[in-house]
Amino acid sequence: MNPLIFSMIMTTVILGTMIVMTSSHWLLIWIGFEMNMLAIIPILMKNYNPRSMEASTKYFLTQATASMLLMLAVVINLLYSGQWTITKMINPTASIIMTLALAMKLGLAPFHFWMPEVTQGISLPSGLILLTWQKLAPLSVLYLISPSINMNMLLLMALASVAIGGWGGLNQTQLRKIMAYSSIGHMGWMTAILIYNPTMTLLNLSLYIAMTLSTFMLFITTASTTTLSLSHMWNKMPLITAIILTLMLSLGGLPPLTGFMPKWMIIQELTKNQSIIIPTIMAITALLNLFFYMRLTYATSLTMFPTTNNTKIKWQFENTKWMTYMPPLIIISTMILPLTPMMVLLD
Repeated sequence: MNPLIFSMIMTTVILGTMIVMTSSHWLLIWIGFEMNMLAIIPILMKNYNPRSMEASTKYFLTQATASMLLMLAVVINLLYSGQWTITKMINPTASIIMTLALAMKLGLAPFHFWMPEVTQGISLPSGLILLTWQKLAPLSVLYLISPSINMNMLLLMALASVAIGGWGGLNQTQLRKIMAYSSIGHMGWMTAILIYNPTMTLLNLSLYIAMTLSTFMLFITTASTTTLSLSHMWNKMPLITAIILTLMLSLGGLPPLTGFMPKWMIIQELTKNQSIIIPTIMAITALLNLFFYMRLTYATSLTMFPTTNNTKIKWQFENTKWMTYMPPLIIISTMILPLTPMMVLLD
């Protein structure tokens, strides 16, 4: 792709998200979503092949349907309130349709089917954008309308997302699909706490983006797309592979890594709000995520492939450019659990 065209498309993607995040007018929010959706499709199809074309088509159809539902909710709200500004959504029907539209854009269950398929069909850099940047706009709108959301419906979708995020990843060997199911699970955790404590949703989102960004950047560095290629990396680049596996365990929420902190705080907050059953179910289903990450770690680092190659020491001479920019992200993604008391104070 021409660098000038690519920079224009990326600027439009960023601008679309920023318009959604900074607007208080429903029409501007809808325009921001449309700008973002139409600009991201060429990025998803950057490596042109039938699979990426199929993924982009699925993404477009899902997002277009969600945008249509969003506009329907806005019009219903306009008929009842007489204004375009983001205020408390008076009509319950408008609130439900808006929540469904944003759930579809985020990939929350039961509207999650497109997420693993689209992520698998596109390149790693495009997958990184899809699973991080593309979450900001819908979550910011959910954050703004959180006081008027139907609580039972959102909690039901959150529980289903955490469960499907665990179950779906169990039999996967493709790393992009594993990351997509991990994303569905994390979105479930974020939306579960949104009604009780929206600030905690933002904390969880920040840590999720840091962990996903680190993991994807190391996947891109090692060109790993399957569990088999990751296993082969253990012989060639054990340091990078060990860091990837640590990041994945952090994504799964294993203490004492960073990923455990938001889960711990969300369970504590839900318990404070007299909700015992929901955090219990979420904690149990989150173990499924941790199981397939642990299985991946075992398959990669604790089993050595038979080989006749005696140059096992060659990994020490591999390219280490990644070490100049990755350490801060890796530290944030794995080692900030001791800062939990400070996060509670900020909250």
